[in-house]
Amino acid sequence: MDRDTHETQDTQETQDVVVVGGGAAGLSAALVLARSRRRVLVVDAGEPRNAPAAGVHAYLGRDGVAPAQLLADGRAEVASYGGEVRPGRVVRARPSGDGFAVELADGSAVRARRLVLATGLVDVLPDVPGLAERWGVDVLHCPFCHGWEVRDRTVGVLVTHPLAVHQAQLFRELTDDLVVLAHGTALPEEELAGLRARGVRVVEGEVVAVEAGPEGLTGARLASGEQVPLQALAVQTVMAGRADLLDDLGLALVEQEVAGRVVAASVPVDPTGRTSVPGVWAVGNLAEARAQVVTAAAAGTFAGAAVHGDLVAEDVRAAVAAVAAAG
Repeated sequence: MDRDTHETQDTQETQDVVVVGGGAAGLSAALVLARSRRRVLVVDAGEPRNAPAAGVHAYLGRDGVAPAQLLADGRAEVASYGGEVRPGRVVRARPSGDGFAVELADGSAVRARRLVLATGLVDVLPDVPGLAERWGVDVLHCPFCHGWEVRDRTVGVLVTHPLAVHQAQLFRELTDDLVVLAHGTALPEEELAGLRARGVRVVEGEVVAVEAGPEGLTGARLASGEQVPLQALAVQTVMAGRADLLDDLGLALVEQEVAGRVVAASVPVDPTGRTSVPGVWAVGNLAEARAQVVTAAAAGTFAGAAVHGDLVAEDVRAAVAAVAAAG
């Protein structure tokens, strides 16, 4: 190592842990670490997956809280124990010496002994005009997250995904007025029989637009010109983890398939969030595409505890070695 590099590393800000991403998973990891008196920095680009949603649901004790409020409360809790949450974007993270070099978009750099990736995922929506504009409002995907809010309304399910009929059967528990939009897909007879048996209407034809008015979603327009009235529309997305930092760390997304089609891509981890790269954990939707907010938070808690334990083990080894060297 040359002198300039050595001096840079000696004077550079050093953290026990840098957490990349300030959603429920990243903040939960940081909270555990800060409460354990670790120096922890959360770098948050401010792009939560659930930003369009009005509320977080199925989170015991916080059901219905606005996503922004939940994160604001989390940031305050982390800060109350001495952790730091810094707005910004990590553009590069790589192994360096006995830790990691983390570079931010503003040109600053941080050294970290351990790294927690909590960058989340991107929902890739079906390519139907008007769909993206209503996403998170009355175009939905999860019956557990948003189903109660559209109960007893006219709900459509757009078939673009191998699990669409399963999704429809879940929404059928919430409304008697359910429409499956086949969108040019020939559904298997077994699935059709199950839908018909429960009073679900199946509409053939390609959906060419999702339409809305001042009061919200009004329906779907088919290639034939037919208008299908709807008050809410359920879709399945392809859930792809944000992979910007993975290459330099020696990590990669692994695709999951259903019926021969890719439905998600995430980073493989052990039960604590530990990746195959020593010193790197991945939590939340980056590691488990299906995780809801409450499960992402739980994963962050497990990871924070595991990272702290890993650092303690390293500190013990260093202390033993120092005693041996002195004796």
